[in-house]
Amino acid sequence: MDLKSNIPSGPIEQKWSKHKFEMKLVNPANKRKYDVIMVGSGLAGASGAASMAELGYNVACFCYQDSPRRAHSIAAQGGINAAKNYRNDGDSVYRLFYDTVKGGDFRAREGNVHRLAEISVKIIDQCVAQGVPFAREYGGLLDNRSFGGAQVSRTFYARGQTGQQLLLGAYQALERQIGLGSVKMFPRHEMQELIVVDGRARGIVTRDMVTGEVETHLADAVCLATGGYGNVFFLATYAKGCNTTAIWRAYKKGAGFGNPCYTQIHPTCIPVSGDYQSKLTLMSESLRNDGRIWVPKKKGDTRSPGQIPEDERDYYLERKYPSFGNLAPRDIASRAAKQACDDGRGVGPTGLGVYLDFADAIGRLGKGKIEEKYGNLFEMYERITAENPYEVPMRIFPASHYTMGGLWVDYNLQSTIPGLFVLGEANFSDHGANRLGASALMQGLADGYFVIPYTIGNYLAQAPKTKVDKTHPEVKAAEAAVDARTKKLLGIKGKKTPMAFHRELGKIMWEYCGMARNEEGLATALEKIPALREEFWKNVSVLGTPGEVNQSLEQAGRVADFLELGELMCRDAKERRESCGGHFREEYQDDGEAKRDDEKFCHVAVWEYQGDGKTPTRNVEPLEFENVHLATRSYK
Repeated sequence: MDLKSNIPSGPIEQKWSKHKFEMKLVNPANKRKYDVIMVGSGLAGASGAASMAELGYNVACFCYQDSPRRAHSIAAQGGINAAKNYRNDGDSVYRLFYDTVKGGDFRAREGNVHRLAEISVKIIDQCVAQGVPFAREYGGLLDNRSFGGAQVSRTFYARGQTGQQLLLGAYQALERQIGLGSVKMFPRHEMQELIVVDGRARGIVTRDMVTGEVETHLADAVCLATGGYGNVFFLATYAKGCNTTAIWRAYKKGAGFGNPCYTQIHPTCIPVSGDYQSKLTLMSESLRNDGRIWVPKKKGDTRSPGQIPEDERDYYLERKYPSFGNLAPRDIASRAAKQACDDGRGVGPTGLGVYLDFADAIGRLGKGKIEEKYGNLFEMYERITAENPYEVPMRIFPASHYTMGGLWVDYNLQSTIPGLFVLGEANFSDHGANRLGASALMQGLADGYFVIPYTIGNYLAQAPKTKVDKTHPEVKAAEAAVDARTKKLLGIKGKKTPMAFHRELGKIMWEYCGMARNEEGLATALEKIPALREEFWKNVSVLGTPGEVNQSLEQAGRVADFLELGELMCRDAKERRESCGGHFREEYQDDGEAKRDDEKFCHVAVWEYQGDGKTPTRNVEPLEFENVHLATRSYK
């Protein structure tokens, strides 16, 4: 597998500018001759589709929601990072670059991360110009707040609904292009297969989720911006529709899958309350600006929080990480919460929870100021738990939230399949082994607004301009594969629903490949998952017919892919015999902290599909650090 990163030479602060100049261009009149497919309409997908259409390309954009506005990017709450240094508190492009490399535990490419930090400054200007209502200070300047893993305030926000407001900005840009006829939008369409002709991505096969019709769409290049695969854990903070099918189809057509075991656990989620739940709800990391996290010092203390005096509380993040305190990075804060609960000091009915307490902040700033900053989050918490966080502390616990792994891409966002580009959370890039809060929105918009419009032109200018029609054997083979898979699922007529299998898979993944992993547990998972998959293909119950709205069929297809992806994640976690970021192997730790092995594992693990039932090949892209020197990651 060819894993050339294609990072330009020269000083790191000049690489992107140099690369933009050296890339081949497509003449403006010729752009109208090229067709581009964008799968996904979240921040990366909508911004990328709108930007390429603005340049003149013919864009077809697909999403499984009824409107691009319902993409999961809408759920992001806390903010978006940018190195504008409005607070004059020491921030810079280089510091954002450094914090991101360190936050990812030195498992990301320097070149990609520095480009992200550079572009961050432009993103804010772009969004303000679109009318995104960022919070402002009294004098009218844009406001900032802090997020985990940083000692500066660089996060721009719109109360607790930043993702929604940013998505509306990208959606407006997309809708403008739809109105002009430059983008053709296909809502309620789910990608079922990738079409590869002569080694290049040339189209997709989709299923119309309303009529059930299977359709083929051809183009000169395909972009995937389909988000992450964290729903493999079943209980996660993702929207229930989020899945892995698009990138999994690409993987099975030859696209390398980078670091599948790198999944992020978010420390501030509303705790699980019972087996009846189908998803979890996140409380924004921004709450850690003013909320203090604590547990009782005494094991098994069941008193209400108001009855526990100050000297009997353990503000464990402030105690263990005094430099960063409650704003320690997500992986570190999550493991610290797990350790407190494992120690018997967890709170709430299940003992799997810690307190996020706003009493000090309310006393210092007043209830009105807290309501102004976090009001919608407090309201959401009260609706779900029937507890008023202005009066009693929130109860939180870690949960699956984001995936740093994804399809491998080079500096141009191109996968190992020429003509297949991958944007946002769907790719493995930029975040290493742990994503700093407020960086997902930054990466999605950077990829869509500022990277893909350049790099796709460089590809199209050099790719052979060959015509492919729907009679091509590879097109017919892709359509036949979709038809065969659908018939197989509908023909099993078993006894268990797809959701029952998904829930079972989620329990295996959380138990053995969740916040902490070990050799024995991963070996167990690698026995249980294939057995569960075998049962699925013999006993799943998929109702209805293909020619109609059929959510049972949709779900079954997604669960089938999760059952394969879950095995790859466990295989990757087992092979990576070190701890780094969100990947915590219990055998490799130093006093509870992650212990990296830079000599053996300072690389990206890229998995190559070899066929059903065959062991995939593990390839390696070495990582080199010339600007930020490898060091033990410490937030103390």
